[in-house]
Amino acid sequence: MSYLTIKDLTVRLKNGAPLLRKVSLSVNAGEVRALVGESGAGKSMIGKAVLGILPRAAQLTGGEILLDGEDLLTLPPKQRRAKIGAKVALIPQDPLTALNPSRRVGPQITDRLVDILGWKRKEAEDRAVELLDEVHIQSPDRVMKSYPHELSGGMRQRILIASAFAAEPKLIIADEPTTALDVTVQKQILKLIREMQERHDTALLFVTHDLGVVSKISQSLTVLYAGKVIEETDVRTFFAAPKHAYSKALLAATPKYTDPDGSLMPVPDNIISAVEQEVAAFDAQLTE
Repeated sequence: MSYLTIKDLTVRLKNGAPLLRKVSLSVNAGEVRALVGESGAGKSMIGKAVLGILPRAAQLTGGEILLDGEDLLTLPPKQRRAKIGAKVALIPQDPLTALNPSRRVGPQITDRLVDILGWKRKEAEDRAVELLDEVHIQSPDRVMKSYPHELSGGMRQRILIASAFAAEPKLIIADEPTTALDVTVQKQILKLIREMQERHDTALLFVTHDLGVVSKISQSLTVLYAGKVIEETDVRTFFAAPKHAYSKALLAATPKYTDPDGSLMPVPDNIISAVEQEVAAFDAQLTE
């Protein structure tokens, strides 16, 4: 059953320039769907639209965002924020900037439980300690009293993961959560996210530009270019036989760990030109 369904989502800059072009996708309960594409493809913009945190320069001009069958865009702002706060969580990209450096770790996990869900402070603190232990942080009571700068990058990211799962959300949006980490820690964090997602049976929308990460964590993926869906399929099919020429070029451009000395293969100019023409033709259809 689809928990998140996006239909014809359109986002534009206030000057009219399109950022998302009638994007449609779905994420089932317990599924991991990856959003893949180059920088600027619109991956993070989709997550921000779902969370209701689009930049001021952007505006949502069409489409539906159905969360558990209810269109968020039809709800009054206060009711929409309450539903998102209770059902959706975010794992951001950079744990150092996502955590408040002037506050201890504990309150940054418990505030959401107390302020949004109405938990008692002691109950929220006990839950936070349980989650820190669940994400394999040693001495969670000590970490609760620590400041973010006193912890390693891997520990900070584990804290963000614990915070995301704290209120048992039905959907988590992970916005390139391993980009700021070294390769060894990245592997550990990916494994942890997958473990937590399976344990809690959470729908996960995973934003990444790394196809190697996609192969490890996702069951399905959506390929984007310039805010338009280029291909949507399951992961096995994509890696075995991608249909779109741009998808094939992205796959060919991925470094091969089995050939570390091999040359990098950038996406050919003719493929970029063809997909840009496809996007332009799509825009022309929308204005007819």
